[in-house]
Amino acid sequence: MAQRKATGIFTVVLLLTCLCLYIELNSVDFCIFCYKSEVVSFSLPFYNKSDAFLLLPDIDCQEIPPFLVILVTTEHWQLEARTAIRQSWGKERIIRDKRVVSFFLLGTLVKQNKKAEANIISESLEYKDIIQKNFIDSYNNLTLKTLMGIDWVHHFCPQSSFVMKTDTDMFINTFYLTELLVKKNRITNFFTGFIKSEEYPIRFRFNKWYTSKIEYPGKRYPPFCSGTGYVFSTDIANQIYKISPSIPYFKLEDVYIGMCLDKLRIQLEELHTKQIFFPEKVKFSVCRFKKIVTCHHVRPYELLLYWNTLLSSKDEECLGK
Repeated sequence: MAQRKATGIFTVVLLLTCLCLYIELNSVDFCIFCYKSEVVSFSLPFYNKSDAFLLLPDIDCQEIPPFLVILVTTEHWQLEARTAIRQSWGKERIIRDKRVVSFFLLGTLVKQNKKAEANIISESLEYKDIIQKNFIDSYNNLTLKTLMGIDWVHHFCPQSSFVMKTDTDMFINTFYLTELLVKKNRITNFFTGFIKSEEYPIRFRFNKWYTSKIEYPGKRYPPFCSGTGYVFSTDIANQIYKISPSIPYFKLEDVYIGMCLDKLRIQLEELHTKQIFFPEKVKFSVCRFKKIVTCHHVRPYELLLYWNTLLSSKDEECLGK
């Protein structure tokens, strides 16, 4: 009896495996057990420029134009990460006589939560650094969130020189980044980051970044920079804002920005001859982190530890650096 039951289970598993393989090999856009993010439906099929901002930061870009505006994508529950960023690289400061400011990009909750919404309003009133519009905050809507940030720069801070888009689990060396941008001396048509020039759509349906041929029929993505952290001159923000309505919506935000740049015929450039943008975690050491711009997968307590250690050793010299 037990053997017959085991044989039946094996047969069912084998049939399901064969079905999945058939679907995968024949590129059928149908799946039962595919990876799905928490929210798969888009609140909008495209970015609606006419939607009013729900929350805006309190900043005057005309009086003292920022040299660098950092836009950080975040979610409601990530208060600890936002707090750590405000206490470290996200704190407004003057670096090499250049003003550096940071803001958080936020959508709205799937289900109405008055307490969570009230907390965000309270946080916005206290720190005055949140930008929000009315679209569902989900991974698939990350492109909408990024376009919202670009929209804000276009309308409220076009006087800035550079814009950076990054995430809450990132370490950003704003001192080194500012130093490199000043040395580069390029304030127009400049876009940099961790460049990905040979990336292909993932057709495997169990992958987080699965993309169907309906979503993206092409065989290869245009060159783009990792969404963990890319930097561009503000004139490009204005160009992306204007051209975005003509670019079909795509859920992978960094790829979508690459599509915009491809249509604008803007080339991606390196900021340094050595790698300084790291879309992965980097083992911390003072001398290493003095010469990088981004590092991924950093927890809030690690961020504060890294940042404070770096500040305290700011005047120390590193051999061979």
